[in-house]
Amino acid sequence: MTQALTLARPYARAAFSLAREAGDSAGWSQALAFAARVAADPQAHALLGHPQLGEAEAVALLAPEGAGDTFKRFLALLVDNHRAALLPEIAGLYEELRADADRVVKARVTAAAELPAAELESIKAALARRFGREVEISTAVDESLLGGAVIDAGDVVIDGSLKGKLARLQTQLAQ
Repeated sequence: MTQALTLARPYARAAFSLAREAGDSAGWSQALAFAARVAADPQAHALLGHPQLGEAEAVALLAPEGAGDTFKRFLALLVDNHRAALLPEIAGLYEELRADADRVVKARVTAAAELPAAELESIKAALARRFGREVEISTAVDESLLGGAVIDAGDVVIDGSLKGKLARLQTQLAQ
């Protein structure tokens, strides 16, 4: 996985640069997401690796309907360099670059039970103060946490779950 990210990073940066030049970062985001879903499909993945599949056919398979010429040339470059399989990683890195440029932090709140909207807004406001950026929150429920929540915001993980507290207490007692 680390090698795939290393290989994908320059392509993601190039895609982001092209999208910014065109003033269409949202369009590129959608097009990359589509191409990434296609490339991740097992049948399409096998087809993309077939030696008899031409560059034009591969681009036609990966490009969403109405994709611009620049995006198609980008896909052609990936196909030509045998990097089409990296599209899921490229799309993910692209989204990180876009969020950073838009000064947005994406946070995932995993709780033991569904959180009320007021509590989510409170978490969102606290994260916005901490990072000094706009915050987009997605939620998940994991009953194994027993109580509390785990907040994953990029490089920062805040574990306020009962399961995490018990694990930390057990570690302290073992020492």
